Amino acid sequence: MPRVINYTIPDEHSGIKIFTFLKYRKGFSTKLIRTLKNTPGGIILNGSDARTIDFLKSGDILNVTIPDTSGAIEPSGEKLDIIYEDDDIIVINKSPYMAMHPTHNHQGDTLANALAAHLESEGKGCVFRAVGRLDKGTAGIVVCALNPLSACKLSGKVKKTYYAVVKGVPEDSGTADVPIYRPDPGKTLRACSYELGKETAVTHWQVIEKRETCSLIKLRLETGRTHQIRVHMAYTGHPLAGDNMYGDFMNEIGHQMLFCGECEFEHPVTGKAMHFTAKPPEEFEALGFTDFMHKNTVIQI
Repeated sequence: MPRVINYTIPDEHSGIKIFTFLKYRKGFSTKLIRTLKNTPGGIILNGSDARTIDFLKSGDILNVTIPDTSGAIEPSGEKLDIIYEDDDIIVINKSPYMAMHPTHNHQGDTLANALAAHLESEGKGCVFRAVGRLDKGTAGIVVCALNPLSACKLSGKVKKTYYAVVKGVPEDSGTADVPIYRPDPGKTLRACSYELGKETAVTHWQVIEKRETCSLIKLRLETGRTHQIRVHMAYTGHPLAGDNMYGDFMNEIGHQMLFCGECEFEHPVTGKAMHFTAKPPEEFEALGFTDFMHKNTVIQI
């Protein structure tokens, strides 16, 4: 169903055009504003159709209707572990065994398929708008925008905290600041190189718990390159447990021990600060790492 957002114009925005208000005060993209212009009833001012060049005054009621969109994603798959949902976003705790979107290797069993099924059950259309992605084998928080406005405003604005089990005991804290490149364009494998890498990649880590053969670390990223954490930690000599692409440590686990456990951002419509935590996969507890355990929680809204 369409998303309707109602704005009451405050004194400080009196005298500006609707286009200026939507683009520079509320973060609408030019493309979305153009869509609204071409949508019957897309922009209503005080009960009447309005143009983006019309001026606003204090106390005006501006109604914006973002059209419903449906994609070609097949609704199927398992029930989602949903942390939070409203009309603009949905926050999901993804299983490590679930891929993000359909590929030739994954048809019908992805997060996109499961989200389409969930939204269909609520009478909503689905275009898969994940704000960032997690590799198959990586678990944890995925934020999905439910309309173009949310997608636009959240892009690059979601701060994530990751947890990983790595081989050995790294320094208590450190930073990997090494460019990443793709040695073979036909393969997904990445590598680090100051000479060959063209894209800057920066990963910060902090050791949380130590064992004889492995450690639990907390990570923050300054950049979001493909396989960044996995490649950087392997480069430091501490590959992720279970990651058979970049290491040979605890591969019997069956997936890399990497988990997006926290995220924070401003809500794309209300502007309120939001902070989420997610429960880690059972494999973390099986290895004895329990002190950091979170539950699926909305900490602050």
